[in-house]
Amino acid sequence: MSDAASPEAGASAVTDGGGAVVGAVVGAADILAVMALLPHRFPMLLVDRVEDIILGVSARGIKAVSINEPFFAGHFPGRPIMPGVLIIEALAQTAGVLALKTLGDAGRGKLVYFMAIDGAKFRIPVEPGCLLDLKVEFTQNRGRISKFSGRAEINGKLAAECSFTAMIADPPASA
Repeated sequence: MSDAASPEAGASAVTDGGGAVVGAVVGAADILAVMALLPHRFPMLLVDRVEDIILGVSARGIKAVSINEPFFAGHFPGRPIMPGVLIIEALAQTAGVLALKTLGDAGRGKLVYFMAIDGAKFRIPVEPGCLLDLKVEFTQNRGRISKFSGRAEINGKLAAECSFTAMIADPPASA
């Protein structure tokens, strides 16, 4: 199991102001690594890659927003705008990658479920052609239940923000 306080092989340690190790930089997860961690598939896979992963601390996801996204057909014809709930879902998927990577082997085969969303605010529309920068941070990590803060940005401008809670669990038993 990876421990946020002890870096994986090839990772570098991140320390706080007092020199205590608070996380390990493990690099990035391309689309294949994201798909290995999350069960989501098109059209609900809303993160293309995750970069700047610091175990137990934060990560940055990337979503290339394309006019080919199925939701643009109805939201809105003539003025395509990514639905806010899907921006929040993209942040949650980024947090799911962070949480499962932080757990290491203990996270293998687990699912990450939303439990709560708080303080969601939408600032600017997300339109086709945007590169959505999805920044998430752990605000509380208590084993199976974690809290995160998330910010979605376009070219450094805040598009959406929220706090959310997620639970890590085993998938349901097959019938």
